[in-house]
Amino acid sequence: MVSIRLSRIGKRNQPCYRVVVVPKHKDPWGKVLEIVGNYNPRRNPRELILKADRIKDWLAKGAEASDTVWNLLIDEKIVEGKKHSVTHISKARKDKAAEDTKKAEAKA
Repeated sequence: MVSIRLSRIGKRNQPCYRVVVVPKHKDPWGKVLEIVGNYNPRRNPRELILKADRIKDWLAKGAEASDTVWNLLIDEKIVEGKKHSVTHISKARKDKAAEDTKKAEAKA
């Protein structure tokens, strides 16, 4: 299985990412099959350069995009669909938030 994901490059506290095609079980900082773009979230507006034709080709061959890459592809209108959730909240934190909401409603 092949995946399209981000590989971090850049100095400390200055993140910049490559969009790479790599086998799913391999290290994203090792050898990659292809570099299909780069992403710099620190620029204003953010800098995102993608090879749309190569990405579509890899997706047609069965590659899966990571959640973050999928959302970037939707923003650039390379693919269509719903965005994926990339934040994960633990069950304990969800329960605590629900409890705090109930307390706030009880006070009001």
